[in-house]
Amino acid sequence: MSSEPPPASTSTEELEADLSAATISKKQLNKEARKAAKAAKVEKAGKVEKSQAEEVDPFAANYGDVPVEEIQSKVISGRSWIGVGDLDEAAEGSSVLIRGSAQAFRPVSKKMAFVVLRQSMSTVQCVLVASADHGVSTQMVRFATSLSKESILDVEGIVSIPKEPLKATTQQVEIQVRKVYCINRAIPVLPINLEDAARSEAEFEKAEQTGEKWVRVLQDTRLNYRSIDLRTPANQAIFRIQFQVENKFREYLSSKDFIGIHSPKLISGSSEGGAAVFKLQYNGQPACLAQSPQLYKQMSICGGFGRVFEVGPVFRAENSNTHRHLCEFIGLDAEMEIKEHYFEVCDIIDGLFVAIFKHLNENCQKELETINRQYPFEPLKYLEKTLKLTYAEGIQMLKDAGTEIEPMGDLNTEAEKKLGRLVKEKYGTEFFILYRYPLAVRPFYTMPCYDDPAYSNSFDVFIRVAFWDLAHHPRHI
Repeated sequence: MSSEPPPASTSTEELEADLSAATISKKQLNKEARKAAKAAKVEKAGKVEKSQAEEVDPFAANYGDVPVEEIQSKVISGRSWIGVGDLDEAAEGSSVLIRGSAQAFRPVSKKMAFVVLRQSMSTVQCVLVASADHGVSTQMVRFATSLSKESILDVEGIVSIPKEPLKATTQQVEIQVRKVYCINRAIPVLPINLEDAARSEAEFEKAEQTGEKWVRVLQDTRLNYRSIDLRTPANQAIFRIQFQVENKFREYLSSKDFIGIHSPKLISGSSEGGAAVFKLQYNGQPACLAQSPQLYKQMSICGGFGRVFEVGPVFRAENSNTHRHLCEFIGLDAEMEIKEHYFEVCDIIDGLFVAIFKHLNENCQKELETINRQYPFEPLKYLEKTLKLTYAEGIQMLKDAGTEIEPMGDLNTEAEKKLGRLVKEKYGTEFFILYRYPLAVRPFYTMPCYDDPAYSNSFDVFIRVAFWDLAHHPRHI
C-alpha cells in the first residue's frame, strides 16, 4: 500500500485554468493542422508545376496547327513542295516537304505512329518516332494521332525505303517525319467514309459471306457530299481518263486539219426539232438551250472551214430514264466536207478512236488499274484497222445465230448487243462500223445509195459500253 496521502481536492480556480489551457492547446493544434495542410497543398501544386514544366516540349516548333494568318498570302516563303506521286526510290535520303489529306492513322505506342497521307490518287506512309536526335517528341506523336481523318497536313521528313513492300500505299517509300503541321482540321466525323465509298461490289459480297457488315454509300449520299466522294481513287481516275480522251480528241483532229469552234448554247429555237428542248425566257423573249452544235458546224463548213470540231455542253430535255439518255453532257462533235465518198468520214473516225484507245493503254495504266479495282472490266478489244460490215452482213450474222430480224428493219437494243457478241467471237474486236443502213430507218436527210435507193450512205459506230461513261451507248457514238 502507498504511504503517500491522497491528493487534495482540486479547486474551482485550478479546474478553470486547466480547461482554459486545454482549449488553447486544441486551437493551437487545429491551427498547426491547417498550416500543415496548406503547406501540403502548396507542395502538391509545386509538384504539378514541376511536372508541367517537365512537359514543356523543346521541339514544340516542329508541329502544331498553322495559324490562319500564315496562309493568307502574307509572305512567300520560297519553300518547295514535292508531289506525293513523285516520291520514289531515287529520292532516298533526301529531305522533302509534302502536303496532303490524312487518310489513316495507326498509333503503335506513345513514341511511334504511322500516318498515311493522300494527294489525288497517290498515298505515302509517314513514320513518326520520338527521338531527340531527330527533333521528334512524344507530344508530337500524340498531336499527329489526335487529328481527324481528311485533315490537310504539311509533312517534312527524310525519304527512306522500307524493308518490306508496302501494300496499303501507292508509293513504295516512307517519310521519316521531322515536322508535321496541320493546315486545316477536318470535322471529327465525316458524312462519308472513303473506305466504304471506294469498295468494290466483290468486296461487299465477300463481306456478306464472312458475316462482316460494311456500310454501302448510296448515290444520294454521294451526290449530297460530292466533294468528298470525288476523293475516292476510282473517281479521281475517271476524271483523268475523261481529260485524256478530250485531249486526244483535240490533238488527233487538229493533226488532220480540223479547226476548233465554239457555237452558241443559248439560242432562239430548237436546233434539232421535237419536244426534247429546254425552254426559257431571255429578256422577255422565248429561247432554249442548244440540243446540238450541228447547224453551226454545217454553217462553218459552208463558210469555208472544211473541217471543224467542238467540245462543249449539249442539253436534251429527254423524258427517258435509261443509260442512253442524259439531259446534259459534254459532246465531242466533228464535221467535215466529203470530197467523194463518206468512207472519208469513216476513216477519220476509225483513226480517232484507235488513237484514243492506244493513248489510254500506253499512258493511263495507273488510272485504268485504279478504276478496275472498284469497277472490274475487261480491256477493250479492237483492231488496228477498224472492221467495217454492211448492214446486210450484220443481219445475216444474226440470222445464222438464230435471231429473226426484218431485212429492212432497224436493230433493237438486244439485237445490237447480240451482234456485238457475234462480231467479237468471229473477228476479235469490240469496236466496229456498220454501214449501208436501209434508207427507211434513217433520218430524212440521209443520202440514198447510188446503186440501190432502198439503202443509204450512212453508218453507225459500235463499241462496248464502258462503265465510267454511261453517256456512251453502243451506237451513234
